[in-house]
Amino acid sequence: MEEYDLDSLGAELEQLWTAEEDRRSLRDLASYFNQQLLRRALEKADVRPLGGEVENIYRLLTDEESGADATRIRRRLERDGVDIDALESDFVTYQAIRTYLKKHRGAEYTPDETDPIEREIANIQQLRGRVDSVTEGKLRQLRKTGQLDLGEFRTLVDIRVVCEDCNAQFDVVELLERGGCECSVD
Repeated sequence: MEEYDLDSLGAELEQLWTAEEDRRSLRDLASYFNQQLLRRALEKADVRPLGGEVENIYRLLTDEESGADATRIRRRLERDGVDIDALESDFVTYQAIRTYLKKHRGAEYTPDETDPIEREIANIQQLRGRVDSVTEGKLRQLRKTGQLDLGEFRTLVDIRVVCEDCNAQFDVVELLERGGCECSVD
């Protein structure tokens, strides 16, 4: 946030996460944050994006299926003076947003106990955070004792759900937020 001069974004992220109505998920907040990084990188390169262009560029850079379009946009950004590799390495995950909101801002979101989807999302995110924390701790311990050669690292916990009827894949939280896949089972 400091590097990109986005200090004021912290309060906005917190408000969006803890809002009673129109609450944004951590995944949505990570995308929003990364789009703000992209917007700032474009501004620093004196590129003035049109309305909706930042969101589209971000989608092309992060969508695994954008292929040739992603290559074209990367080349364009490089020609415009954007260090795309550095920018992408600064993109954050929803886990980083969660850690920032909870540890640095002291924010808490308590889902409505009557909403089973929100409750299970919170449970899964808590479990995912625990797996991430334990794994990172064990790796650091092995590195410290010389049993593992590993430079600076970060861990990511990804839980994917594959619908065997339509072969669609989703992150478990994304699937819950969507309300399911779009296949129809006869």
